[in-house]
Amino acid sequence: MHKLFGPSRRKPVSIRRDVFRLSMPVLLSSLFQRLVSIVDIFLTGGLGAGAIAATGLGQLLMFVTMTVFWGLSTGATVVIAHLWGAGRRDDSGRAAYVCCLVCLGMTAVCTVLGSAWGGDVARLMGAAPDVQALAAEYTRLVFLCLIWTTGLNILSAIMHGVGDTRTPMEAIIVVNILHVLMAWPLIYGKFGLPALGVKGAAIAINTSEFIGFAYLLLQALRKKYIIFGRPDFSQFDRVWRVGWPVALERIAQQSGQLFYSSFIIGYGTSAYAAHQIGLSIESLSFMPGAGMGIAAATLMGQALGAKKLRRAHISHTEALRLAIIVMTVMALVFFLLPHHLIGLFTHDADVIEKGSMFLRLVAFAQVPLAISFVYAGSLRGTGDTFYVFIVTLVAMWGIRVALSWVAASWLHLSLYAVWGVFLIDWYFRGAAFAWRYKQRDLHSVVL
Repeated sequence: MHKLFGPSRRKPVSIRRDVFRLSMPVLLSSLFQRLVSIVDIFLTGGLGAGAIAATGLGQLLMFVTMTVFWGLSTGATVVIAHLWGAGRRDDSGRAAYVCCLVCLGMTAVCTVLGSAWGGDVARLMGAAPDVQALAAEYTRLVFLCLIWTTGLNILSAIMHGVGDTRTPMEAIIVVNILHVLMAWPLIYGKFGLPALGVKGAAIAINTSEFIGFAYLLLQALRKKYIIFGRPDFSQFDRVWRVGWPVALERIAQQSGQLFYSSFIIGYGTSAYAAHQIGLSIESLSFMPGAGMGIAAATLMGQALGAKKLRRAHISHTEALRLAIIVMTVMALVFFLLPHHLIGLFTHDADVIEKGSMFLRLVAFAQVPLAISFVYAGSLRGTGDTFYVFIVTLVAMWGIRVALSWVAASWLHLSLYAVWGVFLIDWYFRGAAFAWRYKQRDLHSVVL
C-alpha cells in the first residue's frame, strides 16, 4: 500500500495548480467555442425572431450530429491520458493517428446525410415555413464543411489527453476573432459585401473553423502528438470501449433536447426565441463546470495510468470545489440580472419577459450542474462511461422529456412549468453521479 500511494503524496495546493493549468484553458476554449454560436444568435437577432429560431435549430442539429464525435473524442482523451501518464508516448501517438482516421471516415458519412436532409428537421419539429427555409440554408452550408468542426474536436481531445489544453485554446481564440470579423459584414452586407443573412453566418463559421483546424493540425504534428504509420486498431478498440457509451450518452441528451425543444416551439416563435437566447446565455455557465470536468477526466486518467490513486482523488476534489464556487457566482448573476442579459440579444418585450424567467430558473440548476460535470468527468477518466450514459438516458428521457410531455400535452401547463422540469433532471444527475463515484474502486480500474 505504501508503494501505491507513496509516490503521489503531492500537496493539494500543487494539484490545485494542475487543475487550474488544465481547466482554465479548457474553460476559455469552451467559452470561445460557445461564443461562435452565441455570436450567430446575437448577429442574426437583427433579422427577427424567425432568423434566431432558424439559426438555433441549425445549431441544435449540429450538436446532435456531434454526439458520435464527442464519444470518439472522450475515448481518445481518456485512453491517451492513461498511455501518457504511463510514459507510453509512442503508443499514445499511434492511438491518436487511428482516432484521426476514424474521425475522417465518420465525417464523410455525416456530411452527405446532413447536407442532403438536415434541413428537413425544422419541418418535422413543426417550425413555421419561413423558419424552415432559413434553417435549411444554414444547415446545408454548415454540414458541407463539417470536417473543420470535427477536426477541431478530435485534435483538441488528443491534446487534452496529453495535458496540453493551451494549444486548443489558442486555436479557438483565432476562430472567434476571425468569425466576428467575417460574420457581421456577411450577414448585413457591410464593406461592399452582399447581405447574405443567415447564409452569411454559416460561411463565417466554416471559414474561421478551417483556419483553426489547420493551426491545430500543424501544432499536433510539430509536437509529435500524432505518429503516422500502419494503423494499430487494437488501440482504437480501447478508445471505442470508452467512447461508445459517451456517444450514446450524447445521442440520448441531444435527441431528448430536440423533443424537449419541440414542446417549447408549441408555445410560439417568441417562446422558442427566448428559449434559444436563454440557452446561449446559460451555456456560459457550463464553461467552468465543463472545464473542471475535462480537467478531472485528464488528471484522473493520467494519475491512474501512473498508478497514483491519491493524486486522482485530490484532483477530483479540487476540480469540484472550484466548479461549485464559480457556478454559484453565475447563479447569482442569472437570478439578479436576467432582463439585462436577455436584452443584449433582443428588444422584443415578450422575448425578454419569457427569457428572464428562464434564466431565473436556470440559476437554481447551477450547483447541481457543477456537481454533475465534475463527477461525470472523473467517472469518464476511470473509464466508467456506461454508467454516465445510463444516468443521462434516464434523466433526459425518463424525467425531462416524459414530464415535459405530461406538462405540455396532457395537463396543458404553462411554458414556465415545462422549463422547470430541467431542474429535476439536473438534481437527479448530480446525486446519481456523486453516489457512483463514492462507490468506485480505483484500484480495479483497467482500460
